[in-house]
Amino acid sequence: MPAPTDDPSRMLTVLTVNTHKGFTSFNRRFMLHDLRAALRTAAPDVVFLQEVLGEHQAHAERHPAAWPALSQYEFLADTLWTDFAYGRNAVYPAGHHGNAILSRYPIDRYENHDVSVDGHEGRGLLHCVLRVPDSAPVHAICVHLGLWERHRGQQLNGLCDLVSRDVPAGEPLLIAGDFNDWRLNADRLMAGCGTHEVFTTRLGRPARTFPARWPLLRLDRIYVRNVRDWRPVPLASRVWSRLSDHVPISAEIAL
Repeated sequence: MPAPTDDPSRMLTVLTVNTHKGFTSFNRRFMLHDLRAALRTAAPDVVFLQEVLGEHQAHAERHPAAWPALSQYEFLADTLWTDFAYGRNAVYPAGHHGNAILSRYPIDRYENHDVSVDGHEGRGLLHCVLRVPDSAPVHAICVHLGLWERHRGQQLNGLCDLVSRDVPAGEPLLIAGDFNDWRLNADRLMAGCGTHEVFTTRLGRPARTFPARWPLLRLDRIYVRNVRDWRPVPLASRVWSRLSDHVPISAEIAL
């Protein structure tokens, strides 16, 4: 495969992180402003966010000085990511949260697919189609799967059905997010979608991402299909370990 840096005009940098609604582990501190600064320093082209708040009145009242007037995903997008999309997964009396994608490139269309299992926390697949110069349409799917293995199996089957139905075989595909896959079954199931996980293919196994302070579990993934090459991008663990309960993962993708 060509080296990822051989044509900078055809490169995308992506980053995925479960934002934990803007709080550190156990909700000890509200860190959304620090998270935004860290994202701006990393400056990926496309950001995949999970557990990002669209609205939460109780938190807003509890943190009046720091709470943004905009939704969390709009606040994080700021002026660096000019396009964004949000898929609401969970609704409760105080507000709602879900997945979001922030993009430097236009999002031509998007759709949120509910893959929740009755009686359990809302989960979704946010599918965006990006208009990237000198490229076919780029499909980006932000994923947040359930805590139970049986539910994840159903949701991964739904993800593969979505890919088969809505993503043309010749167009680039990026899938990223919190798979909650601590038993390491997702790679095998995702092979049925024709995808490759960027850390598994280059380093032999997915990245450790949870808990943020001492990552042990390999919960978060970046999968690709119909791209020329890819490589993991290291992030400064000391910066990210205090911003959420997950540490992010990032990759460079050659389209």
